Amino acid sequence: MKYSTKTESLTELKTPCLVASLAAGRRACARKGEREAFDTATADFGNKAGTHLMVHLPSSAPIRRVLVAGGADGEVSPANYRKIVNAAARALKSLKARSAVWALAQVKVDGEDTHWKASAGLFAVSKALYGFDAHKTSSTPSELRTLQVLCDARSQSTVRRAVRQSNALKSGLDLARDLGNHPPNVCNPTYLLREARKLSRLDKVTVSALDERRMKELGMGAFLAVSQGSVTPGKMIIVNYKGGRRGGAPVVLVGKGITFDTGGISLKPPAAMDEMKFDMCGAASVLGATRAAADAKLPINLITMVAAAENMPSGVATRPGDIVTTHSGKTVEILNTDAEGRLVLCDALSYAKRYKPKAVVDVATLTGACIVALGSHASAVYSNDDALAEELVGAGEWTGDRAWRMPLWDEYQTGLKSNFADMANIAGGGAGSITAACFLSRFAEPMRWAHMDVAGSAFQGGAQKGATGRPVALLFRYLIQQAAA
Repeated sequence: MKYSTKTESLTELKTPCLVASLAAGRRACARKGEREAFDTATADFGNKAGTHLMVHLPSSAPIRRVLVAGGADGEVSPANYRKIVNAAARALKSLKARSAVWALAQVKVDGEDTHWKASAGLFAVSKALYGFDAHKTSSTPSELRTLQVLCDARSQSTVRRAVRQSNALKSGLDLARDLGNHPPNVCNPTYLLREARKLSRLDKVTVSALDERRMKELGMGAFLAVSQGSVTPGKMIIVNYKGGRRGGAPVVLVGKGITFDTGGISLKPPAAMDEMKFDMCGAASVLGATRAAADAKLPINLITMVAAAENMPSGVATRPGDIVTTHSGKTVEILNTDAEGRLVLCDALSYAKRYKPKAVVDVATLTGACIVALGSHASAVYSNDDALAEELVGAGEWTGDRAWRMPLWDEYQTGLKSNFADMANIAGGGAGSITAACFLSRFAEPMRWAHMDVAGSAFQGGAQKGATGRPVALLFRYLIQQAAA
């Protein structure tokens, strides 16, 4: 599905479906028979934010249907606007038409401009219309193929920019969600590398990878301690997008790509273990953000690293109590093999220093403790740089893909002490998400670094089980801002 712009007036439109506020929908029904049909159908409509009504007009009408978005008349708050566009977007999924016109970018929103309104609306549509049926013998995908954003001549260039970025974001979101939703017998480290290589078809993108032999030569003992239990070799995937000036310092994104996490020898309980296929959603999100950046042709240099491995129990798997030497030279006592994400990430972070980045952001479904702290509404942000943390949190607020900064105080570092190595891979007691970030911070210095724990936000369980694509939107917005800096 693609987004585009349309500059006709409401009364001149010809479309299978118009998505509009109650007042705008009524104005669009200019002819007598259409106006009567519209007024009759909407007579009992409550017109509250989060509600919608599909109005069918006479077969002779140039607008065949009006999807009325409740609560969109007058000036609305940003929160209510998101509620309005989310409800309208969900209604579009069952629309029996190949095209529609979106007039909700013309709604007045307190404190927000046209670019934000168009972007927020199309983000809602991208999320709502996504479907994953790659492994089903039959499916009922949305029929909608084109959504045109209605605008006037004065705002057309602004809306076109929002549309261009929204098309790019949709491609990245779809990639991230598809990767997360594939089963672990399909999406393993080899598959991730194969899918990442497809990004090299895009302009200014190259893809390479470190295999286990090369990682051993580089001393990546922490990564290899995780991957050694699986018959599927681990991969350190590196995607290089050179959209910025030659020699310019890149932004580095690092994603945790544990394609299935049994916990290793520290085996997880069986309940909901199938959801451990989502333990690579950090990797999926950084690949999705890279796809979006390249599709949007952002003028930025970007290095994306994916630490891809399976965490499996076997006769050669790492044991609790094993001590390994990381790429940095520091030693780690592995007290719990289910704290494996930080082990693959620490070697990736150390390796990232060779790129001399302007900033590095790692993304990982790292800890269940993050879910306890923040639930599913916000991703956690940790950083050694206040400005970087503010940029990420701000990008989340702008997109609605929200994040919250967590403390990274020195007092939390003491729990990682080991009697036998430089550090342990877990700390006792509470604050598990914080101490995991503290562990990673030891491998990030002196870089400007942030860690995002997306354990609660990257996927859903239960009846709506599936990858959410978060935090692709946040990362893409952050990259847009960096490209403009």
